[in-house]
Amino acid sequence: MLRISKLTLARGAKRLLEDASATVFPGHRVGLVGPNGCGKSSLFGLIRGKNIQDAGDVSLPPNWVIAHVAQETPSSEKTALEYALDGDVELRDLEIALEQAYAAPNDDNEGGMALAELHHRFEHIGGYAARARAGALLAGLGFPQAEQERKVAEFSGGWRMRLNLAQALMCRSDLLLLDEPTNHLDLDAVMWLEDWLASYPGTLLLITHDRDFLDAVVKTIIHVDKLKLNEYTGNYSSFETARAMQFSLQASAYAKQQKQIAHLQSFVDRFKAKATKAKQAQSRVKTLERMEVIAAAHVDSPFEFSFREPEHQPRQLMHLKEAKLGYESRTILEKVDWRLFYGDKIGLLGPNGAGKSTLVKSIAGTLALKAGERLEADNGRAVKIGYFAQHQVEQLRVDESAIQHMKRLDPQTREQEFRNFLGGFDFRGANADAAVGPFSGGEKARLALAMIVWQKPNLLLLDEPTNHLDIEMREAVAEALQAFEGTLVVVAHDRHLLKATTDQLWLVAHGKLEEFDGDLDDYKAWSKTYQAQQNSSASGKNAAKKVISIPVPAKVVEAATTPTTNTDKKARKVEEANSRQRTSEAKKPQLVKLGVLEAEMKKLSTEKADVENWLGQETAYAEENKAQLQRMLTRQIELATLVTDAEWKWLELSEKLEQ
Repeated sequence: MLRISKLTLARGAKRLLEDASATVFPGHRVGLVGPNGCGKSSLFGLIRGKNIQDAGDVSLPPNWVIAHVAQETPSSEKTALEYALDGDVELRDLEIALEQAYAAPNDDNEGGMALAELHHRFEHIGGYAARARAGALLAGLGFPQAEQERKVAEFSGGWRMRLNLAQALMCRSDLLLLDEPTNHLDLDAVMWLEDWLASYPGTLLLITHDRDFLDAVVKTIIHVDKLKLNEYTGNYSSFETARAMQFSLQASAYAKQQKQIAHLQSFVDRFKAKATKAKQAQSRVKTLERMEVIAAAHVDSPFEFSFREPEHQPRQLMHLKEAKLGYESRTILEKVDWRLFYGDKIGLLGPNGAGKSTLVKSIAGTLALKAGERLEADNGRAVKIGYFAQHQVEQLRVDESAIQHMKRLDPQTREQEFRNFLGGFDFRGANADAAVGPFSGGEKARLALAMIVWQKPNLLLLDEPTNHLDIEMREAVAEALQAFEGTLVVVAHDRHLLKATTDQLWLVAHGKLEEFDGDLDDYKAWSKTYQAQQNSSASGKNAAKKVISIPVPAKVVEAATTPTTNTDKKARKVEEANSRQRTSEAKKPQLVKLGVLEAEMKKLSTEKADVENWLGQETAYAEENKAQLQRMLTRQIELATLVTDAEWKWLELSEKLEQ
């Protein structure tokens, strides 16, 4: 097992962990969470032997093989497939040994036995299937078969990081350390990796700010908080529930202790000068000194911002009319006819390279149409576009501060107003005046978002906005987008963001754009089918398109070939009327159920609001209300679950009625 005992770890003058302990058992899948800069990656470096602790110990079995994702990729002339195969070091060592054995004369029996032993080991580790395994890994991470034969040096930085991930997964490891593996992946690759990790037989330590990914993969959470490692059983959602309960109980305990301290201090202040009470006063002073002070419960998130109301609210913001999208030598999407209306909340889905980013660029106007029209409301005067692209942070001026960036946007606004605004993005004090150059990727992304929010867009285009953002900032972005009144089009591999902020899903695939009739679980199934078809096509299987013949029912054929008489028309009208009557009768019980459910939802929501109002009062934490407080906290959690369940039932019932 991996055992961390009384560990103290610092980075320069900053203390990251102090007297921290945790245990990770073999085969466990553990999520390591906490804000950026709390020491998660430094702990990974310590486990790998790259960092040195200040005190304490980190121990693991000496025979464990550790795999991790390299942060640098050499500009290699190797193919992507060969580079991935390098992740299995034992495989490569055996290949070299076999090559040397065949090159050396081995006429004697001993040489033959050694060669046979090498072949046996090669077969035992799956060497003969290694290339197929590496190809499957690369395909899952978005590399079609043709791309697997390209040289590593030909790929961009993001794709090289995918190659590093493939190399780490190729390693037959006992301990797999993954630090933000989803940052350079699209949604399809994230879902594939999620399934792969669910069946990984070794021990997994995972750092990620993707809460849905954590929920699907890990069974234990280790939270880095106040220099300690705190273990929680369950996935991230379970951890959040436990933390919420802790905050509530801590708030109650804090209020109780503050009252006790005030009472003791009042006695000391009143009687410490009186000879008859001096002894009792001194006793209370000692009680105060011995008391372990409970910290006030507080919310971790330092972020609080919202989108300002757009100046223009046209009904239709934009229309791509019979548009052909792509680049000079290549057409990506054809015959796109798409209208964006004010208030639309749209998530774009589709495999990598299908054209999602191309579509967003075309809407933003940064990529000219190859054909067709791009029509804006009031010739563009009523449309204010806020566009966050994956390369947005690269456009920041590294020698300027956050304040200077904001002043360039709006020279007329007072500096203090900018400071107040940037505080919601956690740029405070000297941090708001510091040059952007040394900022982390997350800080640069926050500043780019802040600049977009300030400009009051009514059409917001977000292409992977959550890369490098921690969980708290992602949650703040999701909450702000939920209240955003304008039109949103988002491409993201973060499913929590998609589910929280969009109400329409559109699919970009096969050279066209169409509305996706389903949710993200349905898309996962679609993606698996699509990937299987691509792999089959690449292997030369089922290359010829199959023509599927659907048998036509006899009654339909008969109706199509028999002349229509007046009697037939009358009978058809009667049947149509009967059909409408049957539909109406079928809907009645569903409508009754819907009415009952709406009444129940209203009742639950009212009770939930009453409970939350009670918990928001100072008197709730008084000593005499202790029992009531516990009941209210329990009821608050129950009501939240009941309201969510009722809403899902309402949606299911509404969908049945529509059908």
